Amino acid sequence: MTQFSLDFDAPRPEAPPVAPSVVSNDALTPEQMAQRLAQHPDYRVLRRLLPRMDFGPDPGDAVARQRVLVLDTETTGLSHQSDKVIELAMLLVQVDGATGLPFGPVEVFEGFEDPGMPIPKIAQEVTGISDDMVRGQRLDDAQVAAMVARADLIVAHNAGFDRPFVEARFPCFADRAWACSFADIHWAAAGAGSAKLSALAQDRGWFYDAHRAQVDCHALLQVLSQPVGSTTTTGLSQLMAAAALPSYRLRATGAPFETKDKLKARGYRWDAEARVWACTLASRALLDAELAWLQAEVYGRRHVRPEVEALDSRVRYSARAGRPVDALDLAGRDPAALEALEPRPEP
Repeated sequence: MTQFSLDFDAPRPEAPPVAPSVVSNDALTPEQMAQRLAQHPDYRVLRRLLPRMDFGPDPGDAVARQRVLVLDTETTGLSHQSDKVIELAMLLVQVDGATGLPFGPVEVFEGFEDPGMPIPKIAQEVTGISDDMVRGQRLDDAQVAAMVARADLIVAHNAGFDRPFVEARFPCFADRAWACSFADIHWAAAGAGSAKLSALAQDRGWFYDAHRAQVDCHALLQVLSQPVGSTTTTGLSQLMAAAALPSYRLRATGAPFETKDKLKARGYRWDAEARVWACTLASRALLDAELAWLQAEVYGRRHVRPEVEALDSRVRYSARAGRPVDALDLAGRDPAALEALEPRPEP
């Protein structure tokens, strides 16, 4: 084994001279410095996300173009039954159905509304919106209705939160197709560490001041204009496809209390109002498999008929019920699923 000794008093060799361009950045613009830093493997550069007000000329040969309305709300709290909208922002843009890319100018709406009550302190801290900012303000019903009427699809990041709020305030939102950029895109499978909008923006090299409605909308539109993961399809493409397909809301009615951890791990969410664990399945095949899993892992020998609702994009993520479907009739199309739902005889 070779041994080494260190003499801290020994003279040290002079460091080699460093090129002046490396040490002095006085002549560089911030963007040039960012580009230089980004080339180093130990650094990652984030740029402030700037609103994009025009996505370029009409491609001319756009197939199945749609007008997509990106929406975000700020509210006094979490309950659409007792809390109120205090800020609404919407962006309306045309999207090429073939490429999933937006084009043309972006139409913008933003406004405050006085909720008729003091804004709770926690809501002021999260949103930065004070009572003074909304006092005497009211959202323009006619302008909102006109913009919504021109939209083929409404998109929100967590539409299950935003949709009930805006439907309670504006009836025009109820009969529109909706998609959720949080739930309708499998971000984890695409390699995202988090489906939070701020995290998705950072993955693409942007940061922004979150929790204000309009900047959140601009961030979401730009994130959805990019390919998802390693695919070539944009987030907008995936949401337009998801909106065209039916889904199913499954409620694990009568699930024993001791199965709650199993249901939660499976992806079910607790519906406090209905007091039941529920999940949403994106296809008939997934629903059939879930019905069989429920019987095998949750109900066992108990004869329980779970509740199933068929949903389309005009009711999905709203507080309104979908079309009831009898689980046994549905499973009857699949002998294996029907057998799983039939009560098992006691031993």
